[in-house]
Amino acid sequence: MNTMLAARVVRKVRTRLVTFLALLYFAAFIDRVNVGFAATQMQRDLGFSPAVYGLGAGIFFLSYCLFEIPSNLILHRVGARRWLGRIMITWGLIAAAMAGVRSVGGFYTLRLLLGIAEAGLFPGVLYYLTYWLPAAERARLIGTFMMAIPLSTAISGPISSGLLALDGALGLAGWQWLFLVETLPSLVLGCLTLWILPDVPAQARWLNDEERHWLEGTLAAEAAGTVARAPLHRTLVSPRILALAACYCGADLGLYGVVFWMPQILSAAGVAQGAVGYTVAVPYAIAALGMLGWARHSDRSGERVRHMALAAGVGFAGLSATALLQHSVPLTVLAFAVGVTGSLAMLPIFWTLPAALLRGAAAAASFALINAIGNIGSFAGPYLVGWIKQASGSFTWGMITVAAGVLISGVIALALGNAPQRARRATPAPLGPRA
Repeated sequence: MNTMLAARVVRKVRTRLVTFLALLYFAAFIDRVNVGFAATQMQRDLGFSPAVYGLGAGIFFLSYCLFEIPSNLILHRVGARRWLGRIMITWGLIAAAMAGVRSVGGFYTLRLLLGIAEAGLFPGVLYYLTYWLPAAERARLIGTFMMAIPLSTAISGPISSGLLALDGALGLAGWQWLFLVETLPSLVLGCLTLWILPDVPAQARWLNDEERHWLEGTLAAEAAGTVARAPLHRTLVSPRILALAACYCGADLGLYGVVFWMPQILSAAGVAQGAVGYTVAVPYAIAALGMLGWARHSDRSGERVRHMALAAGVGFAGLSATALLQHSVPLTVLAFAVGVTGSLAMLPIFWTLPAALLRGAAAAASFALINAIGNIGSFAGPYLVGWIKQASGSFTWGMITVAAGVLISGVIALALGNAPQRARRATPAPLGPRA
């Protein structure tokens, strides 16, 4: 009976909550990375160099990092519904304003503002999910949420190609159409968030009393085994939290060093401009399946660190291969598929590790700190690839650099082997927002 009840609750949380949150991140990721598809036309119209584009793509993460911790602490106090809704609407308006970029300064300014507006969404959702997810199901359900990363890229690729083809329609460039149209989902979902998102299980009308009591009781029992509370400042500078942040930095170096530049790498390899978006969709569609399958396997086995390290090794191998195979479109796409699958498969497993150590305001702040430091890699990845490309005339050493970042993440994960690895021992407290 308890098994059937648990399965029913987990299914409801996945379909009614995690899927909706994945839609939010889906929209966020499109608005974050669609500049990669717009790059060629923007460079044509605005005269941006590869280094300018790389800095503009990455500079988003500087302001994003600075505002993550205060954003997550505000979410902890006011609740996810109001704060996530505010985040969505604000960044949607700024993303639409990208259509009005006319100069390097304007490009940099709007990317910085976009980072401020979006700060806190990803770590905020991860923290919010600790109110809802039993430990044994965590990697799989976080994987469901994080499938938004590959799926948004896979789906937005063909859509972006179609919007770019509107170049000149109604006096607007294709890249302007792209920013204006792809902003709309963020605004709609932001309004829906303010209306339907429950802050805690007690507010979920789609759970009956029996289901709600089981979920709250399960999370409370898991919370009883969490680490003792420590002062917030001590938690934030603890060696384990900083090591986790360094691990995530390498993962983000690989993720964003690839996603912003893959369209141009494929174009340089010989893919026709009108087919680039469709070609980008292939590696990310494969990666979506690989990410979810590997997260499920980690949950079934209860093991985390070796799963993460193996995924990092696969990611390193694939991304390194792209540096050597750019003379062949099929081989480049295959190498990207392997590299992106491995580097993305690490992510949902990674986020089970800090969830095993943290609770309350310390959890909110530490999730944000890990993501903020990790996003140094998000800034460095696209910038380094652009700088190396401009200096060498080739993407080869840039891709080797981002591949190395993924490998370093796997090495750090192995070094953290003493961190809690068993899903059933991972026990974040289901603390809701303060009254």
